[in-house]
Amino acid sequence: MFPLEIWIAIAMLASLVFYALSGGADFGVGVWDLFATGERKDQQRVVIVRALAPIWEIHHIWLALMFALLFVAFPVAFDAVYVALFFPLVLLLVGLALRAVSFMMRAYVIQSEWAHECWRLIFATSSIVAAVVMGVCIGAVSSGAIRVQVHTGLVLVDPFSAWWAPFPLAVGLLILSLFAFLSAVYLIHETEDETLKEDFRARALGAGVVVFALSWISFALAGDGAPLIREGLWHRVWSIPFQGVTGMISTAALCALWLRWYKRARILVIGQAVLMIFGWGMAQFPYLIAPDLTIEKAAAPDTALQPILNILGVGLLILIPSFFYVYRVFKWRKQENGLPVTEEDLELVEIEEE
Repeated sequence: MFPLEIWIAIAMLASLVFYALSGGADFGVGVWDLFATGERKDQQRVVIVRALAPIWEIHHIWLALMFALLFVAFPVAFDAVYVALFFPLVLLLVGLALRAVSFMMRAYVIQSEWAHECWRLIFATSSIVAAVVMGVCIGAVSSGAIRVQVHTGLVLVDPFSAWWAPFPLAVGLLILSLFAFLSAVYLIHETEDETLKEDFRARALGAGVVVFALSWISFALAGDGAPLIREGLWHRVWSIPFQGVTGMISTAALCALWLRWYKRARILVIGQAVLMIFGWGMAQFPYLIAPDLTIEKAAAPDTALQPILNILGVGLLILIPSFFYVYRVFKWRKQENGLPVTEEDLELVEIEEE
């Protein structure tokens, strides 16, 4: 059996995966909202708003769960992250707040065309910035630039050098492209209009190519920027087979999109995202913050970890069914009904812009 701290670390990684697949895709639509073009740009934005409106608030529960587990189970690591990454984390919180306010103002408040456009731009920009900052924080934690005295918890790094570097910034762009890839594929399933499906298909294909390119760029920069991650991704026993499987699924996802096999494409893109995040977690193991804080060193005593696991188990028995029930009510039932973009939807957009 795994030690208690390993189980909690697995739960944190799983929370990150769920957040990427749900909340991350919500951030990705900011890209497509910002760059909506052509004669169908209004219809594209209607699909985006209607896709987000029912359920976007609940996705942040996975991010909250991950940080809550970090705080209670690995307090030394929590302190190190918040000290070394103070500025990007503040920027992330500002982005999350602006994104929430702007989406509500844009979607539900009747206002002038100028005000509506401002809120739309704030929503799109804050979504993009928040996604990039998340990736930058992940890259910084993996880079080895955050040095910590284990016994004292003292963070031996200035507020900028850990994250303002080529590797974390490249990971930030990679995460943004992955979120955009997921969201474009999801949006294909949000409309029955074939022309809109083609619009989102083209965006998904482009985003998939960018994900591929940025994956290799990040891997190349890891040689100097995150040597432990580079070692984990390339030189462990599982590395080459794992990379091979991930590459095949990524290629299959693009092929499915090219052939318009949309249901298969969604499954394959989800699989690609899951493998990419778990691959990072496996390469990071056994560190929470490389190279000083391993999972074992950063963990709280077992007397604290056992109650945390017990509470987590009970909480998940409530959370997961509730999560799927909300999806069933507000998302899957509507998709089963095959709701198209209607004239009423477009009239609502015109009213908001008057």
